[in-house]
Amino acid sequence: MKRLAALAGALMLGACGLQPMYAGGGNGAVARGLATIQVSAIEGRAGWLVRNALVDRLQAGGGNEAPRYRLDVRLDDNLEGFALLSDDTIGRERRTLRARYQLVDVASGAIVLDATAGSDAGIDVVSSDYATIAAEQTALENLSRDVADRIVTSVSLQLRAGESGSR
Repeated sequence: MKRLAALAGALMLGACGLQPMYAGGGNGAVARGLATIQVSAIEGRAGWLVRNALVDRLQAGGGNEAPRYRLDVRLDDNLEGFALLSDDTIGRERRTLRARYQLVDVASGAIVLDATAGSDAGIDVVSSDYATIAAEQTALENLSRDVADRIVTSVSLQLRAGESGSR
């Protein structure tokens, strides 16, 4: 009985139309499409971190092809204090990193994707200013990688949808 249920589940899963996004590995359509994306410069320290993370993820397959797309990103980095303690000092901070990005077809100038991504982190404010600043910087580095991952996932889905629509 258990084998019959497992077989039925496997058949239903196969019929649902799920396909791996990176089918074909580095030679797959999505990986090749990602390698043709040029990332524009982004302002500020957060911009430098996000751009480096994006380039690392997009150019993982080599990236020797001529750019087909340009990725324009604008960031909003916000650090705010909350959780007042009894002595009116801030006990916790929240760092928020939001990105508005557009994937632009270089040849036509058409916007292929216009979306947003964001992430936030909580930071404990401790008695050592150095430790608090280090925690704020670490949060920014982690948020930059997270936002870059979200952007690459969204762009990958767009490329895959465009590739399946052109078949």
